[in-house]
Amino acid sequence: MLTKRSSARLAGKPAPRVAALLESISAAQLRQWVEHLAVPRNFLLEPDENEAIGLWLAARLQGWGYDVQLQGPWRNVVALPSRLSKPLVLVGAHYDSVGGCPGADDNASAIAALLGCAKACAEAAETPAAGFVAFNREEDNLEGSRNFVSWLPSQPKLKIALAHVLEMVGFASTRPGSQSVPPGLPVKVPDTGDFLGILANRGAGAALDTVLARASTYLPRLPVIGLNVMLGVEKMFPVLLRSDHAPFWAAGIPATMWTDTSEFRNPYYHEPGDKPDTLDYDFLRAVTQLLIACVLDET
Repeated sequence: MLTKRSSARLAGKPAPRVAALLESISAAQLRQWVEHLAVPRNFLLEPDENEAIGLWLAARLQGWGYDVQLQGPWRNVVALPSRLSKPLVLVGAHYDSVGGCPGADDNASAIAALLGCAKACAEAAETPAAGFVAFNREEDNLEGSRNFVSWLPSQPKLKIALAHVLEMVGFASTRPGSQSVPPGLPVKVPDTGDFLGILANRGAGAALDTVLARASTYLPRLPVIGLNVMLGVEKMFPVLLRSDHAPFWAAGIPATMWTDTSEFRNPYYHEPGDKPDTLDYDFLRAVTQLLIACVLDET
């Protein structure tokens, strides 16, 4: 495993068209989306709420001009450009929660970032080759993303060049000692939980470098730490396979996973206290802006 970080030496020249779209994202809008999403919405335990959130997401994405469908038995919300002329950069995040939990960070924060990126791409002068999918049932053994990846071969026009999967991206702390590391994982990170973490498989090493370069260029105040997982090392550390990027890795599709590191920072993980007022919306805005910059660059 190789750890990399954003830094001033990686910074390039900002593109005006990208910079303008980044400014269109507001912390207030992201908070509004999180507050709407943050209701207990487990597929099995809160089925009505789960279905309502899925339909709400479909309506938002359709309203921005995407071709939207509810894919598979678990109702993954898939939003694609009207024309599929080349392989897509896919942005994914799960919209379900643990039963009884509002799930503001897990995973309303990531869905809000996905919506912000989808909206910005829809407003771009040239429509990027980007698609979006809100997975269901991540909390049930990744059922939604597993089904989505197994469905891809039946869609000959839908090719995925790269997937960015978002898993909890809204909690940050500047308190020393607020960040820990999964036991046994041989990596070193700061003990202050104010950075974004990126995991990349061996096919996404170049994408990780792009994320770090775009962070250095457009969001120099957002620390980003990337971990390039190579040679199948993830099989030795199951903690690296706990989100919806895992089915993409298993299928050999290049993918990154973006995270605030979950319970290794957020004390409300899988608890009723995972509420909207615990999140840092400036941090979430910066993550969303970085996502937009990367998607526009890669398409």
